Amino acid sequence: MAWHDVVIVGGGNAGISLAARLRRIGARDVAIVTPDRPHRYRPMLNYVAGGQASMSELTRPADSVVPDGCTWLPTTAVAVHPAERELELESGERVGYGDLVLATGLEEDLDAVPGLAAAMAAGWSSTAHLKTQAERTWTAIRGMTHGRVVFTVPPEPSPCGGTALKPLFLALDHWREQGVLGQIDVHLVTPYASVLDLPFADRRLELPLAEAGVTVHHGSTVAEVDHAARTVTLGGAGRGVLVDGVDHAFVVPHYRGPSWLAPLAAEDGVGQVDVDPATMASRTAPRVWSLGDVAALRTRPSGGALRRQVEILADNIRAHRLGDPLREYDGYTIIPITVDRRRLFLAEFDRTGAQQQTTGLTDLTVPRRWLWAFDRYVEPVIYFRSLLKGRLIP
Repeated sequence: MAWHDVVIVGGGNAGISLAARLRRIGARDVAIVTPDRPHRYRPMLNYVAGGQASMSELTRPADSVVPDGCTWLPTTAVAVHPAERELELESGERVGYGDLVLATGLEEDLDAVPGLAAAMAAGWSSTAHLKTQAERTWTAIRGMTHGRVVFTVPPEPSPCGGTALKPLFLALDHWREQGVLGQIDVHLVTPYASVLDLPFADRRLELPLAEAGVTVHHGSTVAEVDHAARTVTLGGAGRGVLVDGVDHAFVVPHYRGPSWLAPLAAEDGVGQVDVDPATMASRTAPRVWSLGDVAALRTRPSGGALRRQVEILADNIRAHRLGDPLREYDGYTIIPITVDRRRLFLAEFDRTGAQQQTTGLTDLTVPRRWLWAFDRYVEPVIYFRSLLKGRLIP
C-alpha cells in the first residue's frame, strides 16, 4: 500500500493551490488525487456565458497544473477510513496518509429541482455554472429578441453563487445595446430578502435592476420546472408563484457534497465536510482537513476566499505537527459582480456579512471599468501563473 505525508483529494483551485503552497513551505511528500480531466478556471465561465470569453481561455490539461514535486494519482477517491488513516480509491486500492485534505468541491444536484434536467436537455434552460452549458447560455442570450426569461441566484452552498448575477447583467446590457431590452420580460429569483443580503452591495444592484425593469422575487428559489408547459414554479417566500410562458430559464442548479463523504459531513443535509470553520480541521476525524466549496466554513464559497484559506490551512497543517497554536480563518470571501459589459465591483465580507474591504485606497464597491478589466483579463493570469503555484497574492 502506498503512503504519502499529505494527501489532497481534488484537483481544482483549492487542491492545486494548497498542494503548491505546502511544497513552498517545506512539505516533501504531497500527493493529489484527481482524475485526468481538464482543469478549468471556473470564474471565467460567467464571461463565456456573457459572450466575453472562450472556453479555451480557461482550460488547461490536468497534468500542466500539478505542482512540481507532487505525486499525481489520476483516479477518484471513494471512501475515507479515518481510524486507519487511509483513503480508498475507485480501484479498491488504499493510500495511507499523514494528513488528509478534502478539497473535492461540490457536485451539481439537478434532481433537487424537478424538471430542470429535462429542460436543460431540451435546450430551453441553461446555466453558466456548468462547464457544458456556458457557451449555450451565450447562444441563448445572443438570440433573444423578445419573450420572458428567468435568472437565479442559487441557494448556498454553491460555487460563488453570487456571481450568477454576472450573466444577468451582461445579458441586460447586451439587450440594451441591441435595442430589445424593452421587449424582454426579465425575472430574477434570489433566496435572499434583498438581492444578496449584503447592504453595501445591494445598493449597487437594486437601481440597475429597477432601471432594466427586472422583476425580483425575493426570498425565493426555483421549486420546479415544467418542461412541457414551459413554466417555473417558485418555492420559499414566493411559494406557489408561477412564471409561465418562459422562453429561457437560466437556472443555477442546487449543489451538494459528494455522497462518499457522508460519514464526515455536517448535519445540514447538503453534504459539506464538518470542520471547525476557523481552523478547517475535521470535527470528527483526526488529521483530516477541508477547504473550499466542500468545507462547511459558514461563509459563501468563492475562488477569492481560497487565497486566505490556502495560506491558513497550509500553516495549520504545519503548526499542528509542531504543537503550535492554529491560525483562524474569519470567513473572508469575495464576489465580483458586473453591472454592465464594462464595469464591475467587488463585494468583500466575512462570515457575518460585515464588509471587509482589503484596501483603503479606493472604494471597490463602486463599479469601475478597471475592475472589470482586472477581473476579466488579469485575474486569469494571476490564477494560472501564481495562485496555482502556491504564491500568496493579497
